[in-house]
Amino acid sequence: MSLNSLDETLAGELDNLQAAGRAKKPERIITGYIPPKGGCGPRYLLQGQNSEFLRLNSNSYLSLSNHPALIEAADEASRKFGVGPGAVRFIDGTFIPHTGLEERIARFTGKPAAKIFNSAYTANCGLALAIGTGTTRWIGDQLNHNSIIRAMRIAGVPSANKAIYKHNDMDDLQRCLDQVGDGIERVVVIFDGIFSMRGDFAPIDRIKEISEKYSPRFKDGVITIVDDSHGIGAYGTTGRGTSEFCGAAPDIIVGTFGKAFGVNGGFVAASKTLIEMVRQKADTYIYTNPLSVADCAAAAKAIDICDGLAGSALLKGLQERTAQFRAGLARLGLESIPGPHPIVPLLVRDTAATHTLVDKLYANGVLVVGLTFPVVPQGEETIRFQINAAHTESDIDSVLDLLSK
Repeated sequence: MSLNSLDETLAGELDNLQAAGRAKKPERIITGYIPPKGGCGPRYLLQGQNSEFLRLNSNSYLSLSNHPALIEAADEASRKFGVGPGAVRFIDGTFIPHTGLEERIARFTGKPAAKIFNSAYTANCGLALAIGTGTTRWIGDQLNHNSIIRAMRIAGVPSANKAIYKHNDMDDLQRCLDQVGDGIERVVVIFDGIFSMRGDFAPIDRIKEISEKYSPRFKDGVITIVDDSHGIGAYGTTGRGTSEFCGAAPDIIVGTFGKAFGVNGGFVAASKTLIEMVRQKADTYIYTNPLSVADCAAAAKAIDICDGLAGSALLKGLQERTAQFRAGLARLGLESIPGPHPIVPLLVRDTAATHTLVDKLYANGVLVVGLTFPVVPQGEETIRFQINAAHTESDIDSVLDLLSK
């Protein structure tokens, strides 16, 4: 049967997205990578463009994606085991690099056990499927990532068993806990560690304190979960993430290898019993092939680097460049959201001005992300800058110079 009728309907829906300002632009295609040289950080080549581009829209906070040790580890694992597992984990698709990475990330996060997924997105979905019940109440931050919101829908959480507290508002979190009705045996408080559009962080110490106060009311207690995808590796004194920065660890940590660690994949870290339940019940783990051994070997090597002197140096450099950029914005009188994280938002507060500034930066070889209405509310239009460890002092100065003009 022809797709003509369906295509016609879908074309109308696409037109509506375009008219509402919600359609995504065509994807730029990276055709080349130019290593750091001459006091400048790495540059990228784009299809159809003759100039080189500085990326300030990358999640690779420690700039490990092109690290020779990671490439060597991935190559060695692929040559030993092949490029694909040939099966899901339960059907002899588990290789020693898979279990090795799980043990390594568990140690790094300070949890007894961990289970790896193809992404943090699928990790959130799998976790919700594993621990959700008809008597579980889910309470989340207003600005939680789409993967958390989608995880609750996939797990079939009814609206009656969900509540949202105002962003980082601990009084409102307590209100949500006060309103939990009879018959609820388990409460889950779930939140981002670093909020990806703003660069601010969840006060995990306060969330833990409040949750523990309410925990005795429920048979299974109040469980705290952080998705620290933007924090792990890039935040805290030793890169342990938002938990380390706040001095308090939640019960469960969800994270990614796809940002600071520079590879692919996600994970859940928690107690051994909970991780075994994830293994038994998480559809996004059970019914799909796992990460390649190359990804696992590279991710494990990235954690090793982060855990040593080289990682400390990278983290220190990242913090210095972030501080330099934030201080430069302040000198220029430009508005941002304060904090030490390398996500640095520039609040433009006007859609047309945001588009204009993003285009001017692009014309001058700088890649950034503009967030405008209706993605964000009117008056909160933002440009998100993301500092990476490979950015140099000269790189940051050049971007600040462009902004000053």
